[in-house]
Amino acid sequence: LQTRMQSLQPEPAARYRNVLEALWRIVQTEGVWRPMRGMNITATGAGPAHALYFACYEKLKKTLSDVIHAGGNSHVANGAAGCVATLLHDAAMNPAEVVKQRMQMYNSPYQRVTDCVRTVWRNEGAGAFYRSYTTQLTMNIPFQAIHFMTYEFLQEQLNPHRQYNPSSHMVSGACAGAVAAAATTPLDVCKTLLNTQESLALSSNISGHITGMANAFRTVYQVGGVTAYFRGVQARVIYQMPSTAIAWSVYEFFKYILTKRQEERWAGK
Repeated sequence: LQTRMQSLQPEPAARYRNVLEALWRIVQTEGVWRPMRGMNITATGAGPAHALYFACYEKLKKTLSDVIHAGGNSHVANGAAGCVATLLHDAAMNPAEVVKQRMQMYNSPYQRVTDCVRTVWRNEGAGAFYRSYTTQLTMNIPFQAIHFMTYEFLQEQLNPHRQYNPSSHMVSGACAGAVAAAATTPLDVCKTLLNTQESLALSSNISGHITGMANAFRTVYQVGGVTAYFRGVQARVIYQMPSTAIAWSVYEFFKYILTKRQEERWAGK
């Protein structure tokens, strides 16, 4: 839904007023499974991407916190750790995002992930899978900085003793995702344009291919003005809230289990 609603010049049959209308019309005209298009490639990329993401975040957060505010929590350390972790996460996830978004566009010519990968590689080269990488980083570095700082701040308010508390992890994760998503929507619109190379939008771009964030920003403004930067903001917030709530809940659960087992082993010695 987010990919469709961020389209700058959609086909008449793919113009939606809100998220619910988009979902209903996609299911009605394209089938009940159409909104799930690209799920397999996303799941494939998410595993290694999130493993790098959280491992890097925890290590850097502890190291930087000890330097900046020994024995305490530092929002600067949290934000910096989130920014660096994003570099690794996006390097693993960017090709999957390109394939996913191309398969999600209206009238996408790709039936399978392998078809999309082969076609993009043959027609545009390997660089196409990382065409939006710098824009992805430009979006995700502030996104993750806001995300982690908001999450850690809310944890201080809702769970000051930092115990395992599923409800506080879910609420903090959902709110952090919503705030970060709304703030970085303009960058996400540009990233979607770079990934999809939307054909109708290309007509307003002299070079024939949209490359780089500055080029994407100009094209978005030329096609839709200032309001175009916030296309799909509702869908983006709705997507990020459960996504970040689930991610933090699962992460904190496994962190609790692994820490508890380690403590029991130490106690046994």
